[in-house]
Amino acid sequence: MKNEIEELEIHKGFHTRGYLPHFDEPELIQSITFRLKDSLDPSRAYELEHGIQVNEIQQLFSLLDDDLDKGFGKCWLADPKIGLMVQQALQYFHNERYRLLCWVIMPNHVHCIIQQMEGFALSAIVRSWKSYTAVRANRILGRSGPFWQKDYFDRFVRNRSHLVSAAYYIHYNPVAAGLCQHMEDWQFSSYGYYREQDRPRGNRKAFRFS
Repeated sequence: MKNEIEELEIHKGFHTRGYLPHFDEPELIQSITFRLKDSLDPSRAYELEHGIQVNEIQQLFSLLDDDLDKGFGKCWLADPKIGLMVQQALQYFHNERYRLLCWVIMPNHVHCIIQQMEGFALSAIVRSWKSYTAVRANRILGRSGPFWQKDYFDRFVRNRSHLVSAAYYIHYNPVAAGLCQHMEDWQFSSYGYYREQDRPRGNRKAFRFS
């Protein structure tokens, strides 16, 4: 427990885990992607993960997003019980460990944007999401073994226009992947969630992107 608490409190700045670079600083706004273990064809995953240098990382993100939207693998996140559980896990520490700004849960991967808070390292936040949800998803599915791919992708948001663009990309992802016709149609997305919260009976303020 002591080691876990200490790791939560350490912001690592720029660092790498294997082939992926990460940037971890308090108050940084981060766009994060993590994916299921089987979400890419193994040969394609190896090509993406080992064939691109750090200075080509933006190309890696673009190629990865395109491949994930093809819906490879068992797509366990499409199960409403698992999608809801993952969504609730993202929301759980909102305003305690991070500020959750937007998210979408796709059939085989998750996109979200958070603002980091002082004292909570990005790697520990993502690990907490993945470990909690993996145990519960495996229980729902009646399976064992790895659920998520080990690492994750993060891109820090440079300014407000970048934030608006990144949020739109996240909310539009189900439409772009051919899963629905309108952003509000996708069940596990902050776009639909905030629209629901904005209804008169809710009287709750939604995060605004414009």
